[in-house]
Amino acid sequence: MSPRPTPPSGPSQAVRPLLPPVLPVEPDQPLRWLVLGFRDLTRNPWLSMAHGLAMSLAGLLFTWLAYDRFWLLVGLMSAFMVLAPVLATSLYAMSRAIERGEQVNVKLLVSTWTRWNLRLQTQPDSYWALIRFGLLLGLAALGWVLTSSAFIELMAPVPIHTPMDFLRHVVASQEHRLFELWLALGGLMATPLFASSVVSMPLLLDRRVSVLEAVLTSWKTVLTYPGTMALWAFLLMAFSLLGIFSLFLGLILVVPMLGHASWHAYRDLVDVRGLPTRLEEEENT
Repeated sequence: MSPRPTPPSGPSQAVRPLLPPVLPVEPDQPLRWLVLGFRDLTRNPWLSMAHGLAMSLAGLLFTWLAYDRFWLLVGLMSAFMVLAPVLATSLYAMSRAIERGEQVNVKLLVSTWTRWNLRLQTQPDSYWALIRFGLLLGLAALGWVLTSSAFIELMAPVPIHTPMDFLRHVVASQEHRLFELWLALGGLMATPLFASSVVSMPLLLDRRVSVLEAVLTSWKTVLTYPGTMALWAFLLMAFSLLGIFSLFLGLILVVPMLGHASWHAYRDLVDVRGLPTRLEEEENT
């Protein structure tokens, strides 16, 4: 495996490409990303697991609020899953600081979430891009809930109002293959979401690029290595479901591990040497 490129010390004289190049990776590279993510978690366990604890409590709250209203629960959980790359932004910042040998503390997390606001008027494409991308993902989650509910309402033999209705008439039904069709529809809608977001958030955090450039770069990595990225998508989904079905307690470890691992996926996949860094830009202002 080739070493990661490091940003040049002086301004680059090369012409900036339309999209950053994609670096070579091995088919089993996602397993290494998990190992590196767990390593970052162990280096700062309390700050890392605080993110997981917040996600775990949010999941328990959502379940308590909507345990008898199936579509509200689906909507909340869908938003929870889709917006996870945005909510993990400070985990990316932690892994970046570890990589650079910088101090990781609460001040780093606070500055990660607040610095975009300082440049909102003078640089509309600055950290505000993180929020814009989060809103786009939120709209995608809403679209999935509306499409999913319309599909189930049209195809289910009886109205679905509660989680037990869904388990009884959709999951356990042997007549309509409705659950398999519902899963296929979910996979069809999740694929472009994954392709659009797999490296977008770390790239937006780390480099001064637009949302469109970040999304296109993310698609470029998936199209370049479809098998490797399919394995990464499977691992993300498997660990996320493990965290959720453990009564959300598993999220305390799963969320920070996957967040840190996503940073390493971005660093191994995208050659960012030709892109200006946000951090240096902020420091020089």
